Amino acid sequence: MSFDSAAAQATIEAAWADRALLQTADTKAAVEAIIEELDKGRLRVATPPAEDGGEWTINEWVKKAVILYFPLRQMSTQEVGPFEYHDKMQLKTDYAGQQVRVVPPAVARYGAFLAPGVILMPSYTNIGAYVGEGTMVDTWATVGSCAQVGKGVHLSGGVGLGGVLEPVQAAPVIIEDGAFIGSRSILVEGCRIGKEAVIGAGVTITGSTKIIDVTGPEPKEYKGYVPPRSVVIPGSIPKQFPAGEYQVPCALIIGQRKPSTDLKTSLNDALRDFGVSV
Repeated sequence: MSFDSAAAQATIEAAWADRALLQTADTKAAVEAIIEELDKGRLRVATPPAEDGGEWTINEWVKKAVILYFPLRQMSTQEVGPFEYHDKMQLKTDYAGQQVRVVPPAVARYGAFLAPGVILMPSYTNIGAYVGEGTMVDTWATVGSCAQVGKGVHLSGGVGLGGVLEPVQAAPVIIEDGAFIGSRSILVEGCRIGKEAVIGAGVTITGSTKIIDVTGPEPKEYKGYVPPRSVVIPGSIPKQFPAGEYQVPCALIIGQRKPSTDLKTSLNDALRDFGVSV
């Protein structure tokens, strides 16, 4: 039977308004079908724009289904070789069939989509996340719930992509195709990293972080959004408080990614083009 998204959405919206409906067979079946669609990548929490420069569409009803999935699950013990887990959620399986490389002890929950060619070093990918073809999730990186990661992205060691389930209207973290994310960077609160952007090590970007383009004669400011092909490093700006003026974190756009870096897989190589040692 084919998946009817309109019918599933109507069922989820009704159950969201009346949680007693979670006890009905139709609602349980709809929730489980949505999680299966997410797991296979046929449905996404956020839909990319049809053309460059457009806006992403947040599918709030899909996030609601993920939230409603939790109370339907029962705690169980899972044994994976020498490891034991006690949780409500299943883990993904059949990585060979999905053409995904998984290095122990990487973990991805059922309901997260991993496209062919994805490589998971020891890392964690949560339910509702989408990871595009050929992306590397490096050691101790975290792909939070519902995060959207494009094709050919490199998430370096220790990168943290924040998860977002509630509030349901909140946008997920979005990393567009070809971006390089440097070690220990933290990207949360629905920030969006444009295509082929280069984020230096240790950059923190939230939905309200000031991202300042300092490449021109006057600074240009963004909030929570890094334009495509931008090269970004950590920075700070002064802010006045009752106790005095102090420096607060920001992110600085110091240039645009050059054609000479397009085929480089090293984040440091791209940053060295701008004389930055990271």
